[in-house]
Amino acid sequence: MSVARRLFGSWVDEVNARTLRADATAGLLGALLVLPQGVAFAMLAGLPPEYGLYSAIVPCIVAALFGSSRHVMSGPTNANSLALYAVLTPLAVAGSQGYIQLALAVTVLVGLMQWLVGTLKLGSLAHFISPSALFGFTSGAALLIAVHALKDALGMPAPDVHGAGALLASLVTNIGQVHWGALLVTLTTLAVALLVRRLDKRKPYMLAGLAAGALAAAAFNALTDGAPVSVLGSLAQPWPPFHIPSVDWRALPELLSVAFALTIVALAQSISIAKAVATRSGQRIDANREFVGQGLSNIVGGFFSCYLSCGSLNRSIPNYEAGAKTPLASVFSALLLVALVALSAPLLAMIPHAAISGLLLLVAWNLFDIPRWRLLVRTQRGEAVIAAATLAATITIRMEVAILLGTVLSLMVYLHRTSRPAMRAMGFDSRGLERRFVVLEHARDALPECPQLKLLRMEGSVYFGAATHVAQRLHELRAAPGAPRHLLVMAKSMNFIDMAGAQVWEDELAARRAMGGDLYFHRPRPEVLDMWRRTGFLQRLGEDHVFPDKATALHTIYAKLDRGICEGCQAKIFWECRPNGLRDD
Repeated sequence: MSVARRLFGSWVDEVNARTLRADATAGLLGALLVLPQGVAFAMLAGLPPEYGLYSAIVPCIVAALFGSSRHVMSGPTNANSLALYAVLTPLAVAGSQGYIQLALAVTVLVGLMQWLVGTLKLGSLAHFISPSALFGFTSGAALLIAVHALKDALGMPAPDVHGAGALLASLVTNIGQVHWGALLVTLTTLAVALLVRRLDKRKPYMLAGLAAGALAAAAFNALTDGAPVSVLGSLAQPWPPFHIPSVDWRALPELLSVAFALTIVALAQSISIAKAVATRSGQRIDANREFVGQGLSNIVGGFFSCYLSCGSLNRSIPNYEAGAKTPLASVFSALLLVALVALSAPLLAMIPHAAISGLLLLVAWNLFDIPRWRLLVRTQRGEAVIAAATLAATITIRMEVAILLGTVLSLMVYLHRTSRPAMRAMGFDSRGLERRFVVLEHARDALPECPQLKLLRMEGSVYFGAATHVAQRLHELRAAPGAPRHLLVMAKSMNFIDMAGAQVWEDELAARRAMGGDLYFHRPRPEVLDMWRRTGFLQRLGEDHVFPDKATALHTIYAKLDRGICEGCQAKIFWECRPNGLRDD
């Protein structure tokens, strides 16, 4: 068991009869959900329908066992299918034997790149996908799931063009062609699933809804003479055959560039979906392991007639909500898919498309998470804007571009915030023993400032992006009428500095001493002191200008103040300013 634990993860220790039952139930739902999706996505990718089913078997097993997430189900997705079609159609005729071989070869190359990203521990790049961008992405994906599910939910024919906008426009234009039987099945599926979930969330409410929808479709088709509700029907044998892709490897440079673009698509989707599911399950995701698992799934899958796969959002969320406990749910899903299609059971053939669409609409509603939108708008307007922009991009442009856009927006907001670190003038709230340092702009009853010594708290890093702002603020402090010549910087919240930040303090030291004053620091961080030592600034400043506590700093600096000015000063805020240094009792 220890070998299995090291190979697959800690979940192997938790496998028991209860988890196996839960995983088998969730796996059955996953198998049923991927049946129509696999066929549709393969055709979207320009491949024969069976390749979509192949891609829901081998990659699903490999990615689950060697990945990080317990609930992500891998397989064909609409984004990967569209991306593959877009990059391969200039190279070969869609659906041709040459096209199929290119698709399989590119899948292997993408898998190798994904595996390298995880093996080289570059998965930390995924941490730059912000929670707001991820939330906007999942909300946009929820809308896409709902829009694409509406076609079968209403029993309407598919439009000739792809895309959520075109599909929605087609639905509105042809609203008069709604199939009332399909609508009845959809509503029945939703009603039963919601009822079972309300009574007991531990029950497989999605399977209950699916069964109710199948019964409703059978009853409608038996009792009416009109157009029947469409059902899945029997499918071809899906067992994926072993096959080594046959391509002209002289085209490898071009294939590598294609694979690189597709790797970005797959990685962005995979980690975003894994993190989206993890926000619901509470599981911690190891990005490197996730990339290794996804890479292995595409490497192995490419040799078993599978095209590009990654985590599927509209299978992963239902997998989690159906009660999956371990990655074995994905294994069950793949094996049950083989068994279901191989047996071509009559019950399988009777499952209506509308019932599956009803379940997808339920998933989309849960995924959109309206309460969280309300909270975000109420508490963090900037983050809400990032989420909304990512949502809009998800439903209007490619998914990977939407994720990239949201991440870039998040980084821009972060850089803007850090480029203007807070620099707060400090003072005292009283002259008593219990007096505290306070931020003057927030303390109405604070004591006046010393006319010779400015107390400044630095909050944030002084790096190249913030250097100009910090230098300008320091200049304004020096240039103010009657500005103190001495400056004590409380630097324990100054996280780090770079060369540009070091130059800011070099310039400030020179300016302070030129005006007859000096510069001092209270508790700078070790990293900051190391930078100052390397640049020679600490030697020019003098180590006696760096203090471990405020009392020592004020006592030492007070001795350097101009006594003539002290005699006429009315502030007298330091204890040293009082006769004989007496303190108030």
